[in-house]
Amino acid sequence: MASAPVFTKGAFDTQNIAFWSEAEKKYVLYYRVFSESGFKGTRLINRAVSDDFLHWNDEGTISFPEGEGPQPLAQFYVNQVKPYERAPHLYLGFPARYVDHGVTASTPLLPEWNLREKRMTISPRYGTAITDSIFITSRDGRHFRQSNDVFLQPGLRTRHNWSYGDNYLAWHVVETASTKDDSPRELSLYATESYFTGRQSRLRRYSLRIDGFSSIHAKLSQGEFKTKPITFSGKELSLNVATSAAGWVQVEIQSPDGQPVPGYSVADCDLVYGDSLDRRVSWKGNTRVENLIGRPVVLRFVMRESDVYSLKFE
Repeated sequence: MASAPVFTKGAFDTQNIAFWSEAEKKYVLYYRVFSESGFKGTRLINRAVSDDFLHWNDEGTISFPEGEGPQPLAQFYVNQVKPYERAPHLYLGFPARYVDHGVTASTPLLPEWNLREKRMTISPRYGTAITDSIFITSRDGRHFRQSNDVFLQPGLRTRHNWSYGDNYLAWHVVETASTKDDSPRELSLYATESYFTGRQSRLRRYSLRIDGFSSIHAKLSQGEFKTKPITFSGKELSLNVATSAAGWVQVEIQSPDGQPVPGYSVADCDLVYGDSLDRRVSWKGNTRVENLIGRPVVLRFVMRESDVYSLKFE
């Protein structure tokens, strides 16, 4: 298709992700840049789009709300942004976060200090920089939110972690069979380790429940939340949900003005408890909601000791 590179901007010493976006009907590229010329400043993520994969329109740096996104102390290395296969309208990313505190009282207490000292004779950051991975999301591909917690931290292992280049997630998430008895399918993630600690790097597999990137979480005290007004086309409401033995979830379907739809109030909703990727909600034994198709509604969740990971009208 081309005898030369089709895109030459950015820093291409790490994975930069390009894909066909079914939601946007175009090719999308996320790539690494620096905030200043000459590979200086803060490591950021830029976005470009193309209709043919040959001619690209650079849209600049993706945005985050204040306090989120790349920071001088916590810069973004690889991005791993890609549509989530189960919900292609959602872009999920797992940037590696590059952090360099310099030489502090904690630096000699990290694994393999002797090797770190040797690497520092080549470049100080080879011994002081550390990395982990975080979780970001977007609905339009340009404006992102960052999870309020680290996604994959270095952990308690010693020889193969806590160095520059660890915890880089490879090519997003992959749905796989579970290795446990009759457990349902799960998500596999593969992350680098031992980047500087031997003659070879390697990947470690991590597993996650399907849709388990984050959840609405209720503790012992009863809590509740409401969705924005939504319309749907499915006939039953399915939840990816997990509760404790004493926990439960109930769902009320409301009109946008906050009034319960007759037959779908909290009082009508049968208790949901257990652990399931596809639990159908019922109201006095009735799971059918097709009479509300195309009508704006608000879902009110009342919860205790439970996690709701995702919802879908099936």
